[in-house]
Amino acid sequence: MHKAKVAVLISGGGTNMAALLYASRAPECPFEIVLVASNNPEAGGLKLAAAEGVPTFALPHKGMARADHDRAMDAAIRASGAEYVALAGYMRILTAEFVSGWAGRMVNIHPSLLPKYKGLHTHERAIEAGDSHGGVTVHLVTPELDDGPILGQTPVAIIPGDTAESLAGRVLFAEHQLYARCLAELVTRPYRADWLLARVSELAAALPEVEARESHGSPAWSIKGGKFFAYFNDRHHGEQHIALLVKTSGQDEMNALIDADPEAWFRPAYYGASGWAGLILNRADVDWDQVSDWLARSWRSVAPKRLTRLMDVAEQF
Repeated sequence: MHKAKVAVLISGGGTNMAALLYASRAPECPFEIVLVASNNPEAGGLKLAAAEGVPTFALPHKGMARADHDRAMDAAIRASGAEYVALAGYMRILTAEFVSGWAGRMVNIHPSLLPKYKGLHTHERAIEAGDSHGGVTVHLVTPELDDGPILGQTPVAIIPGDTAESLAGRVLFAEHQLYARCLAELVTRPYRADWLLARVSELAAALPEVEARESHGSPAWSIKGGKFFAYFNDRHHGEQHIALLVKTSGQDEMNALIDADPEAWFRPAYYGASGWAGLILNRADVDWDQVSDWLARSWRSVAPKRLTRLMDVAEQF
């Protein structure tokens, strides 16, 4: 099983980092911690990580421009081989440049039920508002503070007489449970047929007059009432690939694609004889712009001229 490499950023004791680290030691866990980094060289979590044999990196931010510090942290993360970044009590607002470099691969845990109570003092605010529950949210990181698509939430009941401290203690238990589950779900997405199919379906549906249909029991897409232009291949005929089958100009182009990038392309059984090439999806570095472009190109190969003319006009604006 491929284990995704994760770097964890902390500023303090690193309890959520510890929860991720110990979760990663389970044989079935799909991720491993390859670096724990901090803006605080005295962060207690660094000592724990080092004791557990995890490489660490620390760079104080005082006296450094925010962008320079972020670039140094980013360089250390990339040098570790990390594929994902998990923020675990990292008390720094990140630059948009840093965040965009890890778009879709940087996660954060926040002690509230977002979108409620972004920022600090979340437990006090929930209690003062008379909420029945506080809680915790794991979300993808975007340049906006405590924003981004939500990966998971756990509500935690507010008990009469709760203080911010007592509520925070119970929320912390929920944090330790939720973060590892959400991170595991995120890192396995690129290898799961259901998620890959949903992503391809969304891209295909954006093309004009497309309908989803089955072909020999497999998901496929066609022009409404017309020919198929793409097929979803989930390890059919004993193949190891989850792939999108798209129409090329013929054998020469298909072979050229495979020769140029055999990690991304293959000749599918049966379909390959007709010039259909397999674009492999169950890999870590899929270029989804490439997938979108090939869907559009394959669509054009079967679309009537009235539709291609409309698209040509639309693309001029």
